[in-house]
Amino acid sequence: MTQIPVAPKTSVSLPPLSTTVAGPAGGPGVLLAHGATGSVRDNYGTLIPALTATGHRVVAPDYPGSGDTPRAGGPLELDALADAVVAEAVAAGLETFTAIGFSMGTAVAVRAAARHPERVRGLVLTAGLAKADARARVWLDLWLRLLDRGDYAGFAQARALSGLSAQRFNALPPAELAAVLDPDPTLPPAGSAEQAALVREVDTTADLPGITVPTLVIATTLDALLDPANSRYLADHIPGAQYAEVASGHLPMVERNAEWLALIGDFLAARGL
Repeated sequence: MTQIPVAPKTSVSLPPLSTTVAGPAGGPGVLLAHGATGSVRDNYGTLIPALTATGHRVVAPDYPGSGDTPRAGGPLELDALADAVVAEAVAAGLETFTAIGFSMGTAVAVRAAARHPERVRGLVLTAGLAKADARARVWLDLWLRLLDRGDYAGFAQARALSGLSAQRFNALPPAELAAVLDPDPTLPPAGSAEQAALVREVDTTADLPGITVPTLVIATTLDALLDPANSRYLADHIPGAQYAEVASGHLPMVERNAEWLALIGDFLAARGL
């Protein structure tokens, strides 16, 4: 079989990241890494006040094309993104910190720990992955095709079906269902396509055995986007990782917020993080 040559990837310079900094200076540091097609506000709007209430200093950057961060000029790369979010934490005064990742943010957090072991003191990984499985790749391909066609009604439908459990989706009141399926093209982050494309490429499997910091892996057991087997893989391959489950779809902050916050808070308190 003839091998088709693949053009080498070119590094894209990331724009400055818009970063939320909250909580008392000098408190235990936490760096938040959000999910693809999400933002700090969407993924961590409830977690940030919960962390600051317990005295944590929180640094939460928005990826290129999310929040107020400008869109990147080309494809995103995991190493560059991990380095960029760590740089934001250091610039905000955090010498060391716990990295909390959600969805694609789990890969960002793991790569940050692998590349900056002197900085990362702990990990919390929710609804995550080391490498996209076949089902996730189909979802991502669908998202990318809909975005490329400008089909924002279809994208809203696909993201809602993959993000919410069947129970939650079917229980939505008409007004909430209409909001979830809103086809307004300004609602998804401008960088959704680049972020989704990065999820398709991430692979942190080689990083996992070298992680030595206290780690909590939280699986979302009703997840249609990232099967909970992906979280179990993370827990099984990070030495000493603690494993927990939340009976929700991909978005525990939407479906089981109090339970999700309690798992994170209890872990940080127990480990002195």
